[in-house]
Amino acid sequence: MVTATEPCATGQLERVRRTVALLERRGYALPPERLAEVCLGGEISALEVRLAVAASGGELCETEGLVASRALLTRVPAIRRRTDDHAAAAAGYLAETVRFVRRVIELCPYVISVSIAGSLASGGFTETDDVDLNLVVEDGRRHLAYVAVNLLGYLHALAFRGKPVDASTRRPLAPRLMTLNLVLERSQCFPLRRQDEDMAFELLQSEPVFGAPFLRRVAEANRGLTEAFPQLARKTAVVELLPRRRLPRGLFPRWLDAPSHTVGKAAWRYMQWTRRGSPEARARVAFVRQTMRPYTLFQDS
Repeated sequence: MVTATEPCATGQLERVRRTVALLERRGYALPPERLAEVCLGGEISALEVRLAVAASGGELCETEGLVASRALLTRVPAIRRRTDDHAAAAAGYLAETVRFVRRVIELCPYVISVSIAGSLASGGFTETDDVDLNLVVEDGRRHLAYVAVNLLGYLHALAFRGKPVDASTRRPLAPRLMTLNLVLERSQCFPLRRQDEDMAFELLQSEPVFGAPFLRRVAEANRGLTEAFPQLARKTAVVELLPRRRLPRGLFPRWLDAPSHTVGKAAWRYMQWTRRGSPEARARVAFVRQTMRPYTLFQDS
């Protein structure tokens, strides 16, 4: 019989508990098999996850095939539906995302890496969701990247005006489809100011589609990340896009970042104004910005 007082069970329980908390801060839960793969401190077995749940004294439970805390129990049915619908909903959007990323890396030669993040990467995507992207760019191009990718994203979304939307993705003329979740400059990665488990988990759950070798160097150079999640050191890209051509970098000098900051900040404020009637959408933005600090753009807004 396993009890929470046994040293080995206590250690595993704490790791599973903290992993579940990381997931729940992002609004989702995982089956024991998947939770075991992304467990804080390194991969364990599904049996070890279930033993930790049994040892938690009711704090954790497995319900509808997902491991969750008691605080999330009322939301588990909705999370289960999202998990079940993910494959069908994500199929077409993955292809469109790859197509969009290819265009970004060809037109924006200062982009070093692109990863798919958010629900499309974590396994709970629905058709009303947008696609979150994490970027690393050359120094002095963060705001330029923000403006360029959002402009490309808007033009891309014009072809999807029939896409289902919710309070977060509804926009005039075209839905919110491709979204920048995190933009880092090269120098910010060596080292990262944040090497906590939340940042490590963000990188672990994202799926690189361009620049995966660079992201492996980032993981190797930031020991705090791999100490939290050793799985990062072994992470590989399922797909690595190779651009057919890229515009010359000389077309995008650093001085373009200053006017891009002005334009981007005005656009960001406008987008927040469009959310004025949706507390849910505003709360979601506030949560994402809080989890990404100090790397959020327009921090004085």
